[in-house]
Amino acid sequence: MYQDSSRRKQAKQEGSGQGDSTLIPEIAPTSFDPYGQLLRMLHPRAHNIAIYDRNSLLLWSADTCETSDLHQLIQEQCDQFDPKTGLQPALNNLNGETICSLPIQEGEQLLGMVAIVCETGANGGRVLESLTSLTRPAIAVLARELSSQYSIEHLRRDIKVRDNDLTLLLGEANSTSSEHPDPDDFSRLLNACLAHLECSLGALLVPEKNIVSYALVQGVEPKAGSALLSKTHRHLFALAQVQRRTVSLNHPIATGPMANLGYKILACPVSSNAQRVVGVLTFFKPDSAKDFSLREIHLVELLSRRISQILLNSFDTATGLLTRTALENRANACLQRDRKSGVYAEHFVMYVDIDRLHVINDLFGMHVGDDVISRIAGTIREVTSPKVLAAKISGDRFALFLQDTDIGMATQLAESLCRAVSKLTQSVGSKKQEVSASFGLAPLQSIDTSLSHALAGAEAACKAAKDRGRGRVEIFAEADHSIIRRVEDVVLLGAIREALDNNRFYMEAQPIVALAPSRDNKPRAKFELLLRMTDGNGKAITPDKFFIAAERYQLVTAIDRWVVNYVLDILDSVAPQLQQAGASFAINLSGQSVGDDEFLDFLIGKLRSYNLPASLISFELTETAAVSNIVRAESLMRKLRELGHEIALDDFGKGLSSLSYLQTMPVSCVKIDGALIRDVTSNERSQAMIRAVVELTRAMKLKTTAECIESEAIRKVVADLGVDDAQGFAIGRPVALEQVMRGLLESVKPAGQVEREVSLPVSGTNTPLHLAS
Repeated sequence: MYQDSSRRKQAKQEGSGQGDSTLIPEIAPTSFDPYGQLLRMLHPRAHNIAIYDRNSLLLWSADTCETSDLHQLIQEQCDQFDPKTGLQPALNNLNGETICSLPIQEGEQLLGMVAIVCETGANGGRVLESLTSLTRPAIAVLARELSSQYSIEHLRRDIKVRDNDLTLLLGEANSTSSEHPDPDDFSRLLNACLAHLECSLGALLVPEKNIVSYALVQGVEPKAGSALLSKTHRHLFALAQVQRRTVSLNHPIATGPMANLGYKILACPVSSNAQRVVGVLTFFKPDSAKDFSLREIHLVELLSRRISQILLNSFDTATGLLTRTALENRANACLQRDRKSGVYAEHFVMYVDIDRLHVINDLFGMHVGDDVISRIAGTIREVTSPKVLAAKISGDRFALFLQDTDIGMATQLAESLCRAVSKLTQSVGSKKQEVSASFGLAPLQSIDTSLSHALAGAEAACKAAKDRGRGRVEIFAEADHSIIRRVEDVVLLGAIREALDNNRFYMEAQPIVALAPSRDNKPRAKFELLLRMTDGNGKAITPDKFFIAAERYQLVTAIDRWVVNYVLDILDSVAPQLQQAGASFAINLSGQSVGDDEFLDFLIGKLRSYNLPASLISFELTETAAVSNIVRAESLMRKLRELGHEIALDDFGKGLSSLSYLQTMPVSCVKIDGALIRDVTSNERSQAMIRAVVELTRAMKLKTTAECIESEAIRKVVADLGVDDAQGFAIGRPVALEQVMRGLLESVKPAGQVEREVSLPVSGTNTPLHLAS
């Protein structure tokens, strides 16, 4: 029968890693009863027969009553085994009985023992020889079985160890899947490694990024662990930099600063993407523990590579500061902890923008400008700590998250940094340039304020600091209207980018009608296309708001590209029918796009690619945009006119500054500004100015359009003054472009024609619109 003795339970515990590494917890669930019964048949007169493994643990016994003396005897004989000489059968007297112990061996390995208990005989030598001879075949069979069981057990343990390795690696990868981990993630990794590698202390040190993370097992005093790290971290980091490979110190060091530590050490370098050693991952285990194995070394190297990748994704390579995403993730994690615990904490966000960096770039070159950015980043890096996180968020801008800080401490830190930056005078040869930066501060309450809102406030305060003289610190205040205006712009900036990414713009069309009958009797349906936008909740945002933000942050050209792509796409599939209806759609172009050489190439390339009838599309350009960039405006107009497109000069007469340019600008129409039109019924000066514009444009063979026709009386007056076309609420309000196109297609459909569905993209969605044609 199978016996599970207390000694076997002890080996089971020791085999878990706390004792001798050769102990096997259990060989296999296979029963040894057949082998025991075979031995019993060979020795029917034996009082007891027992089978033991190589650790003297009982596997099978014919007698249910166990004797500790027999176990002790077998254990002593197992301990006497020498791989070179082996172990010979032995005969011992124990408590009036004869014990024949027969070793089970294979090569230089002891696999187990068989004990046969019988009566004490007269000739011990003959008894031993007889028992050995009779048992030899059974011993050979047992040797094969035990060898197989040990191999299976070794494989099982190896699979279990590797499975634990894989679990550790996958668990670590999942916990840092965002690629921007919190420092606590490194602590969790170290704690997991301590248990897995049976170490007492683990540490991650990355000096240039101010990362110091360590973990201790229970039983190691924090003071002792801190003292051990303080004594060794510099030497281990230097060793990693010199060796550039993993170093295992399994044997005590006799001399030097790391002598007599009482620990075995594993030190693995942490490298940057340029293979420069920036840190070290170290583990310590007591001298009494087993050595660091090749498997453990390989595992730590894999973790080191993972840490290197995390650092690469979380830190800016040029400055060593966090990336913007990493800063946001860590700050939001802090805020989330506050909210979960119900703690009301006040934090601050600091926004830093280098002043007039373009001047340094122009005077000394871009490489000197990059050096200024690095030096300022170094100044900021000196103040970072677990409570102060700093990131480079764009080319010459930085942001800091100040945790658990009041306004006094935040202001003191910002002013200290401002003074430090002002001392970084840049000089090359005889040229010198003062360096400064503007700082903005905004409070962040963990309960009711979002990080993005606080960051927008800090940026607005920084912009205000620039407006008020540069090289200074400003604090965001709700009552400061100049700052609030910028905050709204910053918030709208995010909405605009989201609208571009998620197609949240849409187009409306407002009709432009002729004030006099057409001489050629051709159908005419002219519209100005007006851009609209919705936020993430579907709420409309007025153009006057989002265009101001777009112009401030140089996003108007991206919007113009969206408009061109959308309009050409929606007109392309039904161009013949729209041309038959006499349709013409005017696209507005911004001043920023006029000044962008790439946009000009983009626009001309798109028009040639779609090759739509030129009469179907016209363009409008404001007087201010045209005059402010006259050379590029004339170039754009000429190329568009060469393609056959009409061009209107919008908001004409706002300052009458462009009258002298009409001779050179290849426009086909001028749109009289609404400020002159609204009071035309009662203001004689407005009438005179409109009459002068009409006479001037007629002499140049240009057409005129009156904007802001808001009543029938205004329409009649401008018609009497000779204006060609009119546009305004009294003429027609803007409606969705799709609705206008549906009406145009209906107007040209012959009677009795079967309707054909034409798919068009709907503004603000990714869903096609089906129009009958």
